[in-house]
Amino acid sequence: MAGSRLPRQLFLQGVAGVFMFAFASLYTQIPGLYGPEGILPARRMLRPQGKGHWQQLWETPTLLWEAPRLGLDTAQGLELLSLLGTVLALGALLLRPLRHPLVYLLLWAAYLSACQVGQVFLYFQWDSLLLETGFLTVLVAPLRQVPNRKQAHQGGLTGALPHEGLPFWLVRWLLFRLMFASGVVKLTSRCPTWWGLTALTYHYETQCLPTPAAWLAHHLPVWLHKLSVVATFLIEIAVPPLFFAPIRRLRLAAFYTQVLLQILIIITGNYNFFNLLTLVLTTALLDDQHLAAEPGLGRRKKVSTSWPKALLATLSLLLELAIYGLLAYGTVHYFGLEVDWQQRTVHSKTTFTFHQFSQWLKTVTLPTVWLGVASLAWELLTALWRWTQVRGWLPKLCAAVQLSILGAATVALFLISLVPYSYVEPETHGRLWTGAHRLSGAVGHLQLANSYGLFRRMTGLGGRPEVVLEGSYDGHHWTEIEFMYKPGNVSRPPPVVVPHQPRLDWQMWFAALGPHTHSPWFTSLVLRLLQGKEPVIQLIQSNITRYPFHKQPPTYVRAQRYKYWFSQPGEQSRWWRRQWVEEFFPPVSLGDPTLEMLLRQFGLQDKSPPRARNPSSALAQALHWVRTQLSPMEPPTLLWGLLGAVGAVRVMQALLAPWSFRSSPPDRGEKPKPALKKNSGAASEQANPATTNCSSSSRPPRQKK
Repeated sequence: MAGSRLPRQLFLQGVAGVFMFAFASLYTQIPGLYGPEGILPARRMLRPQGKGHWQQLWETPTLLWEAPRLGLDTAQGLELLSLLGTVLALGALLLRPLRHPLVYLLLWAAYLSACQVGQVFLYFQWDSLLLETGFLTVLVAPLRQVPNRKQAHQGGLTGALPHEGLPFWLVRWLLFRLMFASGVVKLTSRCPTWWGLTALTYHYETQCLPTPAAWLAHHLPVWLHKLSVVATFLIEIAVPPLFFAPIRRLRLAAFYTQVLLQILIIITGNYNFFNLLTLVLTTALLDDQHLAAEPGLGRRKKVSTSWPKALLATLSLLLELAIYGLLAYGTVHYFGLEVDWQQRTVHSKTTFTFHQFSQWLKTVTLPTVWLGVASLAWELLTALWRWTQVRGWLPKLCAAVQLSILGAATVALFLISLVPYSYVEPETHGRLWTGAHRLSGAVGHLQLANSYGLFRRMTGLGGRPEVVLEGSYDGHHWTEIEFMYKPGNVSRPPPVVVPHQPRLDWQMWFAALGPHTHSPWFTSLVLRLLQGKEPVIQLIQSNITRYPFHKQPPTYVRAQRYKYWFSQPGEQSRWWRRQWVEEFFPPVSLGDPTLEMLLRQFGLQDKSPPRARNPSSALAQALHWVRTQLSPMEPPTLLWGLLGAVGAVRVMQALLAPWSFRSSPPDRGEKPKPALKKNSGAASEQANPATTNCSSSSRPPRQKK
């Protein structure tokens, strides 16, 4: 078994980077979404109910309850949390000592606080995924970072703490649940495009925010789209069980298939930080030997092995080849793959029925749970064996305490996760241990475990529905209100905004799928545009001068529903074609009876007074100054600037690292290590047991004098 110290460090950095993007992206949109003049003011979500402070905090776990004590309203408190979260995540990304459980606990608590008041704009699966991943990071992060020079003496498993691998295993289990459920729901939804393997002929065109590459992908041959759907099912359903394979080459093959899928999604769609976070989760499939950061760690000298080891290696290779062959045969058989050499195409079709798939799902869902149980049991036994190798009664006692706490937490979180995971198969869900249901229900509001299932059904089969807002001064001459990111002007190319998520544009995409009454927030958006509220206008156009009614708010606002299609190759200066469908929202003005009726119906006439706020406080003034400095920048530019700054600092750290290593004095009492004889390194690695102490640090083996 190879160690996982390097993948864990990569995971901790990746989670910090995702938190940085998530907080920074949210910060740019807070005034327009949640401010007093925003679409859905956050203060509506935090109204005291006459309960005790701690009961109120438990039922609605958000730090924003404390905002009035700082002289801030709820939206300003949310701005403060977002800024602190961005800075703290940036520090954890760049500085190793900040990759501490307390830091990640603060990041998780801050994002959970935001989600409690985020309402529909923070109800996305990737927000839940970030919360679940963030809490796991609290357990994965070490209490004390081991210096790099000490790690160089310890490679592999030597010096590894007994409990280190347990929380990191939960990351692998989360990745399995995410991918397996995302693949299964595509078929359980009975969506005809997934069953007909034609989903990708619509996906690139109808997804929320396509990229320019999506236009190119959309015009690929149909047979290639269908083959890509087959590959998607293979990667999301058949490959995830290999995450727990005892053969590391199988795990590495699974890793690269997942990375390939996520990179292709990033290229063709603006899915904010979701795919980046999924890539971070895949680090749980790696090990120190594969990353090979230390000399000699990845290249082992060839040594003579005994015949049992040679036999075991041969059997492992045969098993690996058998699994690859089984995957290939299953793919060809169940999707009817046939090569047409004359037309140079590959024909594919599903050869199984919905009933057959449902029976298969009933058969395999519970075994996948037992697969997780077996894999976790192996991790627990491995941790227990490492604990037996700890020398000294005090280090052994400290290791036992740490192993007991983290072992219990790992088992508890695994049990909690079984409840949302089993949603994919109702019969299995009903057969789960009742204790798991009770435990999940008790902490469900903390979002420690969630159910997933992305791209369940393909929408826009007859054309991409799109809502276009229009304003007028006289009710006869209408001017379109164009958004920065979502499709509108047919001549404007699709943008690239990843890792930013324009949350209003995303909700406009969902609103177009049904009547406006299914999206109550849309009525509030119309009201704010009629009132000319600048924070909301900046969600549509960050440069106010590009907004057609920046000098005077429109007297009337209405919305039309169109259908959009990608333009055909050869159409000059056009990316889209569109056709009017129907009126989406009737023309209204301030005081219009229809508008007033809708506001009352949806409870959007918030007449309660704002929460305590002291605009003259130093903290409020500081927040206003920061907002003034950053508001001229478009959100994607701000996030790319953060990414560029991180890259520049990383380059400087890499350039200065050799000099700092040379100039740093050796550890007290450390003497130059004599050269080891041939093959003695591997023997000593197995002979030297792990040691630990109460501060969770590893000691290098003592040197003989």
